[in-house]
Amino acid sequence: MTKKIWQYVLTCMMLLLSLNAASQVTVEQNVDSVGILIGEQAHLQLTVTMPAGSTIQWPALKERQMVVPGVEVVKVADADTLSSSGKELKVCKVYTITSFDEHLYSIPPLPVKVNGKNYQGGVAALKVITVNVDTLHPNQFFPPKDVQDNPFSWAEWRPYFWLSILMLLIVLVMGYLYIRLRSNKPVITRIRIVKHVPAHQRALNAINKIKEERLTASEDQKTYYTQLTDTLRKYIQERFGFNALEMTSGEIIERLNDSGDKKMIDELRELFTTADLVKFAKYSTLINENDLNLVNAINFIDETKQENQPTEERIVPQLTEGDKRTRQNRITIKSLLWALGIIAAVCLVYVCYHVWLLLG
Repeated sequence: MTKKIWQYVLTCMMLLLSLNAASQVTVEQNVDSVGILIGEQAHLQLTVTMPAGSTIQWPALKERQMVVPGVEVVKVADADTLSSSGKELKVCKVYTITSFDEHLYSIPPLPVKVNGKNYQGGVAALKVITVNVDTLHPNQFFPPKDVQDNPFSWAEWRPYFWLSILMLLIVLVMGYLYIRLRSNKPVITRIRIVKHVPAHQRALNAINKIKEERLTASEDQKTYYTQLTDTLRKYIQERFGFNALEMTSGEIIERLNDSGDKKMIDELRELFTTADLVKFAKYSTLINENDLNLVNAINFIDETKQENQPTEERIVPQLTEGDKRTRQNRITIKSLLWALGIIAAVCLVYVCYHVWLLLG
């Protein structure tokens, strides 16, 4: 029984020791540089290992605050987590420090509060040394040199010089192409809409003009029949498609026999016969006869006219081979001008930018 009690006590003690070890807090304090020159900077590091979930309060050091007399804080960085496990957390905070006095400084442990309890690391040392100055030869000290211009280097300017020459050549070629484009005038093709008056309408308009001039009652019968037959000849030529203006009256009647009724052809033959007698045999007609021939001419036109004929015609001009070559040349020249213009603009921007960098 006593043995079991001792085993229980030992187990409890081991558990307490393990819990105590797990809950230990350690603080490490060190400086990353053993020695620095006057005005140089070093980093004072505080590394804290603590149980996970603990709260920590770092030393209240601010910029331009003295850690110890002669050592000044330049910058305070945020805390950084170095490692983390389920039970333990390791964090680090860095203070950038400097000094302007030659001395060996001893930086005392800085207090860190973890869960409201103070902890601290070890003492850190910082040695600040000065630059050796040869006071025996003051004539070897020189004042700061003035700002000097960089020496000219052809190697730096060479690519931009040749690019400028290339850009100049491109501009000259563009000028030549522009002159060629102006001298090579564009081929302008305009689609024309032509209004057509039907053949029968033109013939009836001409007959109405004859009626308005009262040639049927005029003594100048030769003029009347000449205008009337010429009107009919033009209409027949346009309507039936043969050259009635160069044919005799008999030839016209013979050609019309295949396309018209006999009564209509007989009336037309009578009209042409009367007209030939008046024009060549000095035959005199009566007024009623003139009116009858005029009516017969109108009837012939009405009987043979074609309805629903288009009154407008869309005329598209045909380009010759020379015109086509001219148009293609203009398209090619314009394309070259655009391409060369873009290349010249890119070269100009590139050269100006790099020259500005060199001069700056």
